[in-house]
Amino acid sequence: MTQNHVSGIETSAISVLKRAVEMDQSGCFESSLVYYQEGIQLLLDVLKAVKDESKRGHYRDKIKSYMERAEQIKAHVKQMKEEGKYHEQIRIAEDATGYSFESLFKPYISNLLTEVWVEDPYIRHIHQLYNFLRFCEMLVKASCKVKTIHLLTTREETDSGQQSSALSELKESLSVQGLTLDLQYSSTIHDREIRFNNGWIIKIGRGLDYFKKPTGRFSIGYCDYDLRQCHETTVDIFHTKHTKTLGDS
Repeated sequence: MTQNHVSGIETSAISVLKRAVEMDQSGCFESSLVYYQEGIQLLLDVLKAVKDESKRGHYRDKIKSYMERAEQIKAHVKQMKEEGKYHEQIRIAEDATGYSFESLFKPYISNLLTEVWVEDPYIRHIHQLYNFLRFCEMLVKASCKVKTIHLLTTREETDSGQQSSALSELKESLSVQGLTLDLQYSSTIHDREIRFNNGWIIKIGRGLDYFKKPTGRFSIGYCDYDLRQCHETTVDIFHTKHTKTLGDS
């Protein structure tokens, strides 16, 4: 491994661990754990490549410190879950970037996840339908075993057929991937909530529609949602041992 390569990994580790500390200090513990784990692994890679013993000692101390903090967070999160008191809040600032569905939901996806409920009244217009499509794509790519996605939304206000056509096409496409889309409509739904059957509940103030419209089809952020600017919104995350199952209302 070249010196430039080592320096590049170290720079990445510093950036990731800085993010971990920021999330830790803001009380976003599950998110901070993901960043701590990624940063620690990067420092371990640097440690393997460094020959100078004084530098190796420095990296070992850093790794030990971050690992101890990660273990403290794990214990705290476990206790809060057992007591049914876990709650963290993420505030997405106006024009902020870095909040793609992959980035936002990654800490809460595990191999125990098999079923997802999305309650969002605004999956009607074309950009909202694309948001839901991207959310489904995120689940298809994620390291989990989701088999069923439930969507509860409102019907489009016009009779254009755009909503029903898009969701029917998505349902067929998901079935090819081995996933079932259970689609239901409600004229009274108002709240927005995403529920995972591994215990996580994510409530986004704006639902899935928290991204701003890009300035053009060839502007940065059009394809990569981590680069897309966001509307200001709040994300509340809870954990419960009692999750919905098929057939629940």
